[in-house]
Amino acid sequence: MLFGKRKRIVNRILIVEDEPLTAFDNENLIGDQGYEVVATLDRFADAVATLDSEQVDLILCDVRLTGERTGIDLAQVAKNRRIPVLFVTGALPENASELVIGCLLKPYSDRTLKATLAAVDKYLAGEKVRPPRGLTLYPSAKV
Repeated sequence: MLFGKRKRIVNRILIVEDEPLTAFDNENLIGDQGYEVVATLDRFADAVATLDSEQVDLILCDVRLTGERTGIDLAQVAKNRRIPVLFVTGALPENASELVIGCLLKPYSDRTLKATLAAVDKYLAGEKVRPPRGLTLYPSAKV
């Protein structure tokens, strides 16, 4: 694209995080970057209900959630609906590469989260990406 910015693939993000301070920080940073935060939730059932009623371009999801169901369960639902998921966690599950497009390891800085969102957007657009430190992208799980 000459003399212009490429149109973003990711515009509407669902945050699913059980740590209130992390959820709050992510919501503010993501909104400040021009993304629309669809909702910020901490439970599997609430996230699925949101997916039933809202368009979501990306789910930013912790593995551990409030309640019995996990981010792994949510990632499976999202995969079946062809909605990309990025795990944001300190504990990476073994089968992550089969379920999500990538994983950002906690702890991370605001700068790293900004760079991660930009990298994920390029990745989903099919562009070559050099992930920031702490981010792993999985080619086999690309939706």
